[in-house]
Amino acid sequence: MVTIAAIIYEPGNSIKNKTGTWRTFRPILDNEKCVKCENCYIFCPEGAIQEDENGNFKIDYDYCKGCLICMNECPVNAITKVREEK
Repeated sequence: MVTIAAIIYEPGNSIKNKTGTWRTFRPILDNEKCVKCENCYIFCPEGAIQEDENGNFKIDYDYCKGCLICMNECPVNAITKVREEK
């Protein structure tokens, strides 16, 4: 028997599974450069970017997989990358 796709036994359970260790690159957000366009927040497929009480965006590295979509969508280059250390 061949499994064609993953089986999701409990929809919405990804919040229980920290996936931050999958990264090769870590996005670094510079709130000084950030213009609060929310592109990073909108395009993050993991919902790992949230706005704090001061209106600054923060990356939750427990769930960030390092796809760097946030960096590619930032119009002012406020997000850079660094290689993740082992």
